[in-house]
Order: sequence, then structure tokens, then C-alpha cells
Amino acid sequence: MATCTPYQVGNLPTYGEHIAWMESSAVVYANSVLGARTNCEGGASTGSASITGRIPCWGNHLVENRYGTHLIESGLRMTGFQDWGMFGYFVGDMVQEARPVMVGDLGQPDLADLKHFGAAAASSGGVEMYHIPGRTPDAPTLEAAFGGAAPPEPLHYGEAERHAIYDSLNSIGNSEDVDFVLIGCPHASLEQISRVARALEGRTLSAGTELWVMTPRALRAVSDRNGWTATIERAGGRVLTDSCPAMSRVAPTGTKVFATDSAKQAHYLPAILGIEAWFGTTEECVDAAVTGRWRGSLAPAAVVR
Repeated sequence: MATCTPYQVGNLPTYGEHIAWMESSAVVYANSVLGARTNCEGGASTGSASITGRIPCWGNHLVENRYGTHLIESGLRMTGFQDWGMFGYFVGDMVQEARPVMVGDLGQPDLADLKHFGAAAASSGGVEMYHIPGRTPDAPTLEAAFGGAAPPEPLHYGEAERHAIYDSLNSIGNSEDVDFVLIGCPHASLEQISRVARALEGRTLSAGTELWVMTPRALRAVSDRNGWTATIERAGGRVLTDSCPAMSRVAPTGTKVFATDSAKQAHYLPAILGIEAWFGTTEECVDAAVTGRWRGSLAPAAVVR
């Protein structure tokens, strides 16, 4: 299907179904949000699974290996997928390949929020499954998330930790001149594409900056129908499918500084392509594409009282 988000375009496994997926952000989404069961497989094992209809029964396929191991308590309310991405980056760094359980007044996360949370946690650590009691299907309660065991002492996420993560993700950015803006890692949903189009309405990209919006081919077709692709292209941007700069190892010729709303891409692309990175909101990234300059800053968090 040539996408890191097959669940957005029809490959949607059911709860408890055994599958063989191999992309880290898709694996953590399948295990955590859909309640399917998969390890992070490779090309050889997924190819074998497609031929035989079998996958070895170990790891995340076993119920006893799906219970939470760490408790993360947030003192902040998540207000969008930038916050969820930073929270995921913190959680992954704290637990590495373990299974975190998040509690606090987290709000009502949507597809993009959970997608960015899992992708970031799988990048800074190696998280393949997480639980949010009352939100994710394997954790109707905190007790269920830990399989009846007593929860461990919580790790705290607050304003200081949030600022530290933001500073870390922006530590590779020095020049404020932005050559390239990337939206859609993991691949953008329809809501995210429409958000970019709204932010670009009536505007034109800087002559020295390119904007790429990465999405699955099927969602590109819907974007075309809704007029969002035309709005983005009229401004000078591009809506692309089937890959991303991290996988293809390609950015616009001459790129030295890029900006993204993805904690995952801010983590990987500087190392892969040897370029500087800025991390911020979708709107800050669109502004950078229009002005050619990075002007992002961290907005105050919503504190839970």
C-alpha cells in the first residue's frame, strides 16, 4: 500500500487479530489503538507471513506480554498533536522498549494525536505498545492495563519536561533560513491536509522554500476532490504519496534547513540527510514555508489543576 499508515486507507485489522507489520509507527498504532497483535517485523518475516499465513507466536502476540510496565502521569493537558508528539518523545525516552501506561487529564485524543504520540515514542525509544486507560482497547481501566498487578511509582511529565523535549527537538536548528518544510510523518490524514490548505489559502510560498505534504495515495485522491491539493499547489506546495524523505533519503536539492510538525521526522531526518531541523506546529511550519524563516516558539501548556 506504500504508506506508513495503512490503517488510514483500508488495511484496518480488528481487535485481537494477529498480523505481521513492519513499520514502527504502524506497529505501535496497531497494537495500542486498534488492539491487533504484531511485533515490529522485517521484510523477510512479513514476506514469509504473506506466503504461509503464519507468524511466530511470541512477543506482542501473547497476552502476558501486552500488559503495562511503566506508569506515566501527566500534569499537563494535551491540546493537539504537537503536544502529543512531545509527550510521546518523552515517554519513549523514559521507557525505551517497555509498555507505558499514561494517566492524567489528557483530553480526547484523535487519530492524528495518537498517531504522532506512538510515532514519537517509537523513535526516541522502541515502544511497540502503550495504554491510555479508558481510551485504548486493552486498557478499559488502570487495573486492566497492568493485568491486575499493582501499578509502579509514576514518572512525572510536567512543564519542565515539556520544555526540555521541545529544546531537544530544536537543538539541531541554528539558521532561521528554512529551505524545506515537511508535513505528513506519519502520512497525513485528511484533517491534516485540510488544515495545511486552510493555512495556505491566499498565500504563496517563499521563492527559496519548498513544502511537501506526504500522504497515502488514496487520501491524495480525496484531497484532489475536495480542492485541498489545488489550494496547496496554487501556493507553490506539493502533495506527494508513496514514500517520505526519511525512507527515500531525498530532500529538495540544496536543502540545509528543514522544518516539520513531526517529532519523528525531526529525530531522524537530520541524521539521515545531514541537515538542520526545526520542530513546531503545523501553522508555524506553513508560516516558515511562506516566509522562508523559522519563527516558532513553544506556547504555554494547559496545566491540570
